[in-house]
Amino acid sequence: MTTAIIIIVVIVVVLAVVLVMSRRRNEHLEERRDAAAAHRDEAAIRSREAEQAELAAKEQAARAERQRLEAEQQAERAESERVAAARHEDQAREIDPDA
Repeated sequence: MTTAIIIIVVIVVVLAVVLVMSRRRNEHLEERRDAAAAHRDEAAIRSREAEQAELAAKEQAARAERQRLEAEQQAERAESERVAAARHEDQAREIDPDA
């Protein structure tokens, strides 16, 4: 009879230990899942920020390219005006070389 009680007590103790270990394992697993979710959230935020920065950089580059093209056009117009002014000076000298 005492042997049966000892066996029952040992089984109860073993079951209690297994239950406690199982709970700890589940808690640990839940902590790891929470940590992984936090890392995923952080990764998503950083990814969005990087994408926004990349879009801003592309937009800035496009603006710079437009400004460069406008500056080239303005320089071409200025050169055309210089050529036209030189022609007018030449014509003026032909008409009145003494002036």
